[in-house]
This record gives sequence, C-alpha cells and structure tokens, in this order.
Amino acid sequence: MARQVWQSERRLTAIGRTALSVPARQAVTDLQITSATSVLDYGCGRGGDVRGLERMEVSVAGWDPFYQPDGRVEPAEVVLLTYVLNIIEDPSERCATLRQAWDLAGSLLVVSTRLTWERTKVRGDEYADGLLTSRNTFQHLFSPGELRTFVQEVTGVRCVAAAPGIVYAFKDDSARLAFLARRILPSAKWLSSSDSASAITAVVDHAERRGRLPRLEEMPQQMAEILGHVQPSDLQRLVRRSADPAKVDAGARRSTLDTLLFLAVELFNGRGPFSSLPMSVQLDVRAFFSSYMEACRRADRLLLKLRDDAYVLGAMQASAAGKVTATALYVHRRALHQLPTVLRMYEHCAAIAAGRPASWSIAKLCYHGRSASWMDYPDFDRDPHPQLSSSYTVDLRTLEPSYSSYVDAPDRPVLHRKHEFLAPEDPDAAKYQRLSAAETRAGLYERPHLIGTATGWQAELQRCGRELRGHRLVRRQAA
Repeated sequence: MARQVWQSERRLTAIGRTALSVPARQAVTDLQITSATSVLDYGCGRGGDVRGLERMEVSVAGWDPFYQPDGRVEPAEVVLLTYVLNIIEDPSERCATLRQAWDLAGSLLVVSTRLTWERTKVRGDEYADGLLTSRNTFQHLFSPGELRTFVQEVTGVRCVAAAPGIVYAFKDDSARLAFLARRILPSAKWLSSSDSASAITAVVDHAERRGRLPRLEEMPQQMAEILGHVQPSDLQRLVRRSADPAKVDAGARRSTLDTLLFLAVELFNGRGPFSSLPMSVQLDVRAFFSSYMEACRRADRLLLKLRDDAYVLGAMQASAAGKVTATALYVHRRALHQLPTVLRMYEHCAAIAAGRPASWSIAKLCYHGRSASWMDYPDFDRDPHPQLSSSYTVDLRTLEPSYSSYVDAPDRPVLHRKHEFLAPEDPDAAKYQRLSAAETRAGLYERPHLIGTATGWQAELQRCGRELRGHRLVRRQAA
C-alpha cells in the first residue's frame, strides 16, 4: 500500500507494548479472537499486539504506514483498528480509513479510540475537531456514543459496544446475536461424558437446568457422537424417567425469563428474524412460547416496563440480592444474575449501548432518570472497607456515558456493610455481616455523615478505639 503524506506526526503516537492492548485483550476475552482466527492489525504501530497474538499462536498480520509499510494488507476474519481514528486530523480520511478496515474484515471489525474523559492526559491546543500537541500530534477524543454512531454510519450495520471506547461491527447479524447471547444468557456447561451412561446423565442435567431436552446440534461433539444412535423418543423417555420434575419446571421458568431478557435487549439494539437467532435461543422459543411473535410481544412489554417507575422500584424492593437506597439499587457483580429479569435487562441495555467496563465491582441502577453505573472497588474481597477506584455511568435517556476516576483523589470514598450488596447465599456474606454487626455494636455507624471517605472512617475508628485486622474488628492497642 502506498505511503500516505501525513500532516501531523502520527508515528509519535505509537507506543511500545509488552502486553496486549485493551481492545485486543477484550476481543480475546470475548472469544472473538482465538487460535483458529485470522487477524489483521490495521495500523499496528510498533506491532505489540501482533507479537502478543503470535505468542498465542494466532494467525496474525500487521500493517502500519510508518513502522510496517511492507506488511501484508490482506483480508482477515477479524480486523483490529486500534487507536487509529483518533489520531487522524482529516474527518474524510477518518471515514476512508474506517471503510478500508471494514472492507478487509471477513467477520468482525474491532474499533477502538481514546475517549473524551482522557482530555486531562492530552496537553494540546484546540485544532479542527481535536487537539494538536507540541509534538505536532493530533487527537480527536471520541465519546463512546459518538464512536458507536460513527462506526454504524460508515459500516451500515448495527454495532455493539464491547467496552467503553471499543466497538464491534459484525459482517453477519447472526454473529452479533450470538455474541449478545453469550453475554446475556447463562453459559450452558455440560457434564463430561465418555460413555453412554455419562452422556445420558449430562443430558438429564441439561434438561433440569434448561427445562427442555437438548437437540443433538447443541451437544458437545463427543457427546453427540456417543448418543447419535439413540432415537429422540428413546432419549426423551430416559430423561423423563430420571429427571426431577420440579427441577425441570424451575429450569423452564428460568429459560423462559432468560429468553425474554435476550429478546428485549435484542430489540433495544435491533431485532433480527427468527432464523438469525442462535440455535439455543431458537429452541428455547419453540419450547416455551407458542410462536416467535408471541415471545417478541412479551419481550416488548418487558422492555416497556423500564419506563414505569413504580414497576422498577417494586422489582428493586423485591430483589433478594443487592441494597436498595432512596434513589437506586446497588448490587455486586456476583449477584447480578439473581436480580429480577427487568433489572437484568436494565443493566444489559446500558452495557450494550455504551459498553460495560472491564473492571467493576458494584452496579448501581437508578429508578429515577434511568442511569446505570459500574463502580470499581479493586480490593472488594480483600479489604473490609474497599476504596472506590472509578465509576462509569450511562444515562439511558441520552445513551451518553460519563467517567470519574478516584485513583488520585486525596480522600477516596469507602464502602461499608459489604454483605448488603451480595446475595444472602454468597460464601462471603456471613463473614462480612459479622463484621458489620461488630462495627454497629462499637458505635462506628452512629455518625454516618462522617464515614463516607477513608479519612473520616479512620477518624471514627480512632474515636471508638477500634482497628481492623482483616475482617475482624478488635480493640486498638494503647501506644
């Protein structure tokens, strides 16, 4: 490809990497890049992602106009366009570059840019629609919503925000829906099987968890080969004889709600025909609904419930997991799947619209104004009162997000009563509850307006003559 004439010093924005970039790591985590996937890093800079993926035995090539001008520019299943669009000062060239990358992608284009809340990290003057630094480098900082809209307009397909500042554009809409299904629906884990008896046991387990008999196409290959000779009617009879009817009924109720959740979120992001749905979702629709149309109608009604303050508040108050305050529900990520379906849909819609951050501990769902936040307490499990690291919020009315970092704050917010954010049956809930009870008896919560930050909390510990040793509260030793 011919070398382009640059107006800004784009080469200076390339950084050396010893680990995968955040977008490449996200694509690997989401199973969009595997050892069986061909990858092109279009605008690879110094080639850190190329080397990292090669170490993972991924078939990968890289091209960069300055560092890798002789690299192979050939179509690949997955194309990475990582932190390229934000350094191009000409809007028309931005569009052309995105279009070129899209044309090279066989199945998926991964686009990432720097974001508006990184403004404090970029020292430069206003220039065109961005910033020009003293090194003559350019940055157009995107908002997550602007990035998603831009990619959709250029590619002409519905896109998914995989994380803040990372957008997936799928060539085939069924691949997009399969990705959504993996994120929204519980993973269908199969028991291992090496013979007919263990294979039938695995089928019975699936039927109890899913509420229906699996099809041969859904089974792992080894299991499908073992049971390939068994007639469906015989397998059904074996399952009916062995499965617990109560568990099958409970599994059917869960699957019905999970299917409604998927279809509601799918409508929020653009619903396709029945044939485009993942196989497992198609089978759930056929098993638990009279028709696809009926399933869609019920999912649409569920989505409309998000507008009903009373309904949303009722769901929050009825939830067995999480803490309800005067304005919102707070829930730990381990308990998120136990929320009522309308609240799980609430969180998923926000995540699909603007991306769920990679690191977070507590989700906050407001019932006035409809905004979702993901708050990161990196030491939640280790620290009895973890400090807030960051908060990422999405306004569902505008789909615009905001980000706040507390890492450099002089006095960071701290979390109390950790057990309230978990499900009652969480393995750590009892330990956290014992600590909260001891702190209450010691008088540490008598002045709640003082304990919201690390400094205030330490002052109250001092006043009450207490100190923490792990998740135990003990009397402070005299100096």
